[in-house]
Amino acid sequence: MTGELHTLIEKTKNLKMDDEQLCKQRRSFAYGNTHIENSMITREMIADADEKISKEKKVR
Repeated sequence: MTGELHTLIEKTKNLKMDDEQLCKQRRSFAYGNTHIENSMITREMIADADEKISKEKKVR
């Protein structure tokens, strides 16, 4: 591992994302993984599912 890469990894260990950043990251991860398996999956579908799940969590 290069020194530069090691430095970047160390910087991210204490990185705290806000709710909006976490939401974007979660949706990007979900889209990237599902789109590989099914090219008909859209970012809008992922956003809709994320909103639905978030609402269900708030009800509990």
